[in-house]
Amino acid sequence: MRNLLNFLIKYNYWFLFFLLEIISFTLLFRFNHYQKSSFFTSSNAVAGEIYKIKGDVTSYFYLKEANEDLLDRNMLLEQQLANLRKELQGRGVDSLDIDGMNDQIAKNSNLIKANVINSSLIKADNYITLDKGSNDGVHSEMGVIDRNGVVGIVYMTTPKYSVVISMLNTKCRIGCKILGSGYFGTIKWEGRDSRYAYLDDLPRHAKFGLGDTIVTSGYSDVFPAGIMVGTVDHIGNSKDGLSYQLKVRLATDFGKLNSVRVLPKTTQMEQKLLEESANKQEQ
Repeated sequence: MRNLLNFLIKYNYWFLFFLLEIISFTLLFRFNHYQKSSFFTSSNAVAGEIYKIKGDVTSYFYLKEANEDLLDRNMLLEQQLANLRKELQGRGVDSLDIDGMNDQIAKNSNLIKANVINSSLIKADNYITLDKGSNDGVHSEMGVIDRNGVVGIVYMTTPKYSVVISMLNTKCRIGCKILGSGYFGTIKWEGRDSRYAYLDDLPRHAKFGLGDTIVTSGYSDVFPAGIMVGTVDHIGNSKDGLSYQLKVRLATDFGKLNSVRVLPKTTQMEQKLLEESANKQEQ
């Protein structure tokens, strides 16, 4: 205790100096508005720079993650395109005809961007309302997708709006197949979990496994072949036991549906060109 007192007495002028400094700064910034505003402006500038640096760093890592996601999606699209090309060649379509189809599809494919303004998940028959209608080129029987996969089919339109039959609708039926194989069936929702639908009518001799990718078959004029639908989550039997029924985990998260794309009928040009090419070969 005596040592502490001796220390305080020895350096009392330093303690007095710091005390007077604190009192001076307090009086300066409390009662002098100019100095106060200058101090806080400087502080805000420093804080702003710190937040800017933090934002740049955060954006960098976000963009890196986004780029990796885009690369993954690009790889998947390339795989789907390669499988589609093999399937067309397997049907006897000339490679030059395939290249011509791809060029014509690229010229005529103009996706219509739309926003979801209303949707439901908990009903047996769910519908989605979009902010684009016939004035924007949207018509009934057009396919609707998002960045993950199939969403549904346009049911009816007005000049400014359209209603889509969601995949989460017991009336919705979409032709699908297992990616990389010729086995196809019809996918439908059974009115329960919004994450899953069921692919029916797959023959007993079909070969597939858990995790296999399910894509659109392209056997209708609504969706072209190769659009992502989901992945095989469980393998079961149909009610009559004559075929398989696959439980498919849907790629689209309908609870987070926001921005979608409508597929114009011109995107189905490939099917028409393929059929015309086949007819010419028969003649």
